[in-house]
Amino acid sequence: MVEKVIQLEDVSLVDFFGVENTNLRQIAQAFPHTKIISRGSELRIQGNTTEIVRINELINGLLDYYNKFGKVTVENIEAYLNEQRQEWAIRQESDETILYGTGGKAIKPRTANQRKLVEAAMNNDMVFALGPAGTGKTYVAVALAVRALKNKQVKKIIITRPAVEAGENLGFLPGDLKEKIDPYLRPVYDALEDMIPAEKLKFYQEHNIIEIAPIAFMRGRTLNNAFILIDEAQNTTAMQMKMILTRLGPHSKMIITGDRSQIDLPRKQRSGLVEALKILQGIEGIGIVELFECDVVRHRLVKKIIAAYEQYENHQSGNHTTD
Repeated sequence: MVEKVIQLEDVSLVDFFGVENTNLRQIAQAFPHTKIISRGSELRIQGNTTEIVRINELINGLLDYYNKFGKVTVENIEAYLNEQRQEWAIRQESDETILYGTGGKAIKPRTANQRKLVEAAMNNDMVFALGPAGTGKTYVAVALAVRALKNKQVKKIIITRPAVEAGENLGFLPGDLKEKIDPYLRPVYDALEDMIPAEKLKFYQEHNIIEIAPIAFMRGRTLNNAFILIDEAQNTTAMQMKMILTRLGPHSKMIITGDRSQIDLPRKQRSGLVEALKILQGIEGIGIVELFECDVVRHRLVKKIIAAYEQYENHQSGNHTTD
């Protein structure tokens, strides 16, 4: 069972929920498989993810109406429910679509394991998405984060990654640590630009609604009401991984993406991702999804290149063992 808490700020509860909670009872009747509990200005919703998302959308629509007209009636709720039912029916037809990006482009999972990633993110607050380059793990994770922001399930998106140099030297680049690492986050920016119009994306970044920063900038923070994406997590140290995982605050989700075949840490240093997967196996609320070369959605040659490298590395490993 999933739980969502909605704080109703600056709202007259009688005008919003109705006398003796008549409005709230009508909403509850429309969602018989979900428990809705009102405690003062706090609304606690318990049930399956799909219904919670729908109730959250309904409450947000009613709040917009209340802010305009100062009161919500039973008729308003019925009208909103009918409108939402039509929208949900349309959405059901294209159930796999995560969201519609810039230019109306439908962004949806393209492989079975990408679908597993979407499902895992719906059912868990923390998900590890593992796989080689080109499998779409970061792209799907960014899409899920943007959808959560658009649906007002979270108030901000935080995207972070370790500042590890993959054979290049960051030191010569101008600016502070964030400015030095921005070029390495280009795939994340590309995904965001596919999903959010340029002006809106600029506004989100200027107002820290979308924050992109190195992991070092996360220390000491509690990340509430946020969708957090940790990219290139194979290059976190054990200490960094423990630090960033424990930043998760109330009403937040976290997706950790990484490729265990592309660790750029110094040879003697343990990968925080590899260690975390051993430690956190079997914990309820944490999902682990593996993507493979069959999930690669780049040029058809990329699958063959990944397979060839894996075969070569396995051969080298076998030779090393027999020496």
